[in-house]
Amino acid sequence: MNADPFNEFEIWFRQAQENEPSDPDAVALASVNAQGQPSIRMVLMRSVDATGFVFYTNLESRKAHDFATNPRAAMCFHWKSTARQIRIEGAVEQVDDDIANVYFSSRPIESQVGAWASKQSASLESRELLERRFRDFSEKFAGAEIPRPDFWSGYRLVPESFEFWDKRPFRLHERTIYKRQAEHWTQDKLFP
Repeated sequence: MNADPFNEFEIWFRQAQENEPSDPDAVALASVNAQGQPSIRMVLMRSVDATGFVFYTNLESRKAHDFATNPRAAMCFHWKSTARQIRIEGAVEQVDDDIANVYFSSRPIESQVGAWASKQSASLESRELLERRFRDFSEKFAGAEIPRPDFWSGYRLVPESFEFWDKRPFRLHERTIYKRQAEHWTQDKLFP
């Protein structure tokens, strides 16, 4: 295993991209609200670098409200094709507007319109209402550059720990945990 968990992640993620038939960037993301109630959902990791893992959402979503009161999260990548998973825990921070703007402009136009049309996590009276909002915003922005809504942005999970889990026969799995200690990472093996 690499001394740096980001380097190890890159190797495992590349293998998942080569083998996973659908969405190797899909990750289960867990948050906890002010009352201590956990919530988990699948999101798409849109970038990763030495600062952390970035995903995007409506700032009125349940997860965004959770982060406003408890800016910590956990994520779990699970790839059946490689029989591996990686758990990551740490603090969450909102990305800079410039980063969110660049990513938003790279999305398909329909996804940009969808960000405007959806009141994510709010009660929806009918599917027809959502489709009407999508049509209305499509007409509003027809032929124009679509700006990023101020209620839509990205978050970065800044890791404090990683756990790499590699399936082995007879449930004797390989588990390696990394923990951030000041400017470096410690590494330890765990019983399966």
